[in-house]
Amino acid sequence: MTGTRYDPIEMIERLVSFDTTSRDSNLALIHFVRDYLASHGVDSTLIHDESGNKANLYATVGPADVPGVALSGHTDVVPVDGQPWDSDPFSLVQKDGRLYGRGTSDMKSFSAVALALVPEFVARPLKTPIHFALSFDEEVGCLGAPLMIDRLGAELGVKPMIVIVGEPTDMAVVNAHKGVYSFNTRVRGLEAHSSATHRGVNAVQYAAVLVHFLTEMADEMAARAEPESGFDPPYTTVHVGTIRGGTAHNIVPLDCAFTWEYRLIPGADPDEIRTRFERFAEETVLPRMHAVDPGTSIDTELRCYVPGLVPEDGSPAEAIVMALARTNHTEVVAYGTEAGLFQEVGIPTVICGPGSIRQAHQPNEYIELSQVQACESFMRRLLDEVCAK
Repeated sequence: MTGTRYDPIEMIERLVSFDTTSRDSNLALIHFVRDYLASHGVDSTLIHDESGNKANLYATVGPADVPGVALSGHTDVVPVDGQPWDSDPFSLVQKDGRLYGRGTSDMKSFSAVALALVPEFVARPLKTPIHFALSFDEEVGCLGAPLMIDRLGAELGVKPMIVIVGEPTDMAVVNAHKGVYSFNTRVRGLEAHSSATHRGVNAVQYAAVLVHFLTEMADEMAARAEPESGFDPPYTTVHVGTIRGGTAHNIVPLDCAFTWEYRLIPGADPDEIRTRFERFAEETVLPRMHAVDPGTSIDTELRCYVPGLVPEDGSPAEAIVMALARTNHTEVVAYGTEAGLFQEVGIPTVICGPGSIRQAHQPNEYIELSQVQACESFMRRLLDEVCAK
């Protein structure tokens, strides 16, 4: 079967052209990839979300009854709203040895290079299969990948032997990253006229007390730094991202809500920060609020959990990918990925992809052409590897 062919840059251009901002559907891109793979005789399975507006794609090139190498990439991108782009973010621009466009670095180029080589994968006698694992909503909490991972070893066939997550690492091999725990906290107070603050419960001010507590915990975590961990920074971080509350300057605020997170050094107690925060809210802040009105409240809910990637020195994933990347050392990163999700179900996983995380989420996001070429060379070495075993 002869299907459509793209070189790596053309495929990057196609994937970037789909506006797959996380708040929107990714189906146009997913359907394009499905049809492209089908044109080369490769079947795909789509795993949709509850709404049916988003989907993961899983496909296998080569023998279906043998554990293979999964190439994992998320299809969604972060918004471009309010960013000062010099060109259309969803139209690829090549200039001065760089490719500009949303998702070029994070992380459509990895998937695009692999997809561009599908005709070569199909033409070669693969003894070990290549699996494509494309997900949705990674940028808002790795929401899509678990739906796909839950089906590995069942309707998606044999569980992969290893997973390579192609997040931007400048093609370095990464074997560890921090875990991410993200929360919403809502403080419900009691409205009153601002001239009678004693009759109200100021939700904004009590939220500020809670935020201050998180700031003190952030300082405590920094004081527990583990320089030998290799992380930058070498400690668990605590961060408040958004806060909203109040209606007018002369009304004691009824409501205030804020989002916060911590990024955990692998091996640290995952429950310590949340437990201490909730104890402080329950034992210190709420009694003061209830002294005025027992109907006031503080509620915290988990927004998302992204498990950390724990180093597995000498794992099959690490050994194979280090050889393909032609390096003898590994690195760690502070940002979260889907890698820990694969590792949680027992699949050795590492991160290795083209581009720099420093360009991710930025206006005028770009990837160096040299990184695309390095990724292409990596994929060709992978092809030789899966044909030899």
